Amino acid sequence: MMFIDPHAHMISRTTDDYEAMAAAGVVALIEPAFWLGQPRTFVGTYVDYLSTIVGWERFRAGQFGIRHYCTVGLNSKEANNEELAEGVMEWLPRFALKEGVVAIGEIGYDEQTPLEDKYFRLQLKLAKELHLPVMVHTPHRDKKRGTSRSMDVCEEMGVDPSMVVIDHNNEETVAETLQRGYWAGFSIYPSTKMGNARMVEILKRYGAERIIVDSACDWGISDPLGVAKTAKLALESGIAPETVERVCYRNALEAYGQSGQMKEADWLDPPAIDQRTLYEGNSILRGGRDPVIEESGAKRRGLLIE
Repeated sequence: MMFIDPHAHMISRTTDDYEAMAAAGVVALIEPAFWLGQPRTFVGTYVDYLSTIVGWERFRAGQFGIRHYCTVGLNSKEANNEELAEGVMEWLPRFALKEGVVAIGEIGYDEQTPLEDKYFRLQLKLAKELHLPVMVHTPHRDKKRGTSRSMDVCEEMGVDPSMVVIDHNNEETVAETLQRGYWAGFSIYPSTKMGNARMVEILKRYGAERIIVDSACDWGISDPLGVAKTAKLALESGIAPETVERVCYRNALEAYGQSGQMKEADWLDPPAIDQRTLYEGNSILRGGRDPVIEESGAKRRGLLIE
């Protein structure tokens, strides 16, 4: 079984994580632009960050046979710094057109302030102009109201729900998200947001239509194998393999494939892995380690999580 993790902040993860994800069956992932744990103070740091997720991380993932895509956007927390936000908005159109960018995101609300609303709307407008999907970050606090408001704003801006993934859903938001025609993303965290067992119960109740499972692994306590582990538990719980495949692979491909940047052939017929390859003069290898070299495309493994 192949998996896509459509929400993974790999800039904060190690090569061990890439290796483990590939072994677990992850063939592709999407890295959303977000904040780094503390606010950036000027636009140049944001430009360097976006350059990293469209460049170096794309290379680094490929060294382990994983196809890397990303989303670009001004996150809701840093939208409250108006000077920074204005500078980032000037750069975003240039990054949104780069290879491998599959959506504008993650954008939306944190504290649901006027500035968050302003830049959410501006980025929805940009996504609509560029015909790109949108990844919406729903707030951790006052989530139900924030999720409803996010969808209201998308509709006010004329964005088709089929082009929008509402992420970080839970039991109190999923019904409305699906009823209104949006993709419903679920972030599998070890102790918050959504756990594996809770996700299985949601699948039993709602099925697979427009539901997407992701790990949202980042610089905090999180699990880059969240998608594979959820798939394993779902199968053990009697969920049909077809349902598991849709929520852990097929739906993400359908949603973000609307960008024209993400195609199944990218990993079904991938380039060979050659860890001797350099990016801007840099290698992932350290300490004289022997490089992995494959004569043909990377082998895809089944579900190996114990």
